[in-house]
Amino acid sequence: MPTNEELGRAARLIAGADALLVCAGAGMGVDSGLPDFRGDEGFWRAYPPYARLGLQFVELADPRHFAEDPALAWGFYGHRLQLYRETVPHQGFALLRKWSEAKPGGVVVFTSNVDGQFQQAGFPLVAEIHGSIHHLQCSHPCGTGIWPATDFAPRIDEDSMRATGPLPQCPACGRLARPNILMFGDFDWVSTRSDDQRRAVHEWRRRYPNLVVIELGAGTAVPTVRRYAELASAGTGALIRINPREPQIRHNRGISLAGGALDTLTTLDALLTAG
Repeated sequence: MPTNEELGRAARLIAGADALLVCAGAGMGVDSGLPDFRGDEGFWRAYPPYARLGLQFVELADPRHFAEDPALAWGFYGHRLQLYRETVPHQGFALLRKWSEAKPGGVVVFTSNVDGQFQQAGFPLVAEIHGSIHHLQCSHPCGTGIWPATDFAPRIDEDSMRATGPLPQCPACGRLARPNILMFGDFDWVSTRSDDQRRAVHEWRRRYPNLVVIELGAGTAVPTVRRYAELASAGTGALIRINPREPQIRHNRGISLAGGALDTLTTLDALLTAG
């Protein structure tokens, strides 16, 4: 558990910032009820049918399935799409927005999550560096680009975790569409949407150098978010890392808070409200 001194230092950093940069990994969604895919056991607890089949997350998150077995591929991603559509962001999202309201630069998000929780919670600028499950692209990129998945209603047999209904098609060439998500060994991901978002965040950072980075639930297995948070706070030490398992910060350049996202944000909000 964080000490009162650590929490107090973090609250003072947040209070004195001109802007907040939120860097979030999968742990941010756990308090909203989203599954934790940490390790094969965590993935199989979330999806028992895949445990019976002996299929791991890295095997399912492989773009080749959209060519070789579309029902398997869309069974996995269609189920997740529906889950994310139905999930309500936890109160921690609202607290982050509240803290940013009086700051000149507001709040911006850099995340590896594909679930769209930040947009649902009303954040104005989000860089989704691995793409979004709420957007589609052609499985054989034909130049069509990226479009919303709004009109696709997945139907899944939850015993076999295979898609049973019509699958989305590219509006230009008629081939199978897939989520606009960066998968493992993925050479067909169309990154233009994520690239534009990332550039917008970089431009915002240049305008607001007196920012505080709040990193939430970003692990070391895929360290992209942690590295970005460290880079954005380099030279200032204005990094608050909130993580229940891996809160350590290299060279002590920031404040390490061992805890879950919602509990820690709620505790910090009490300190900020008390003044």
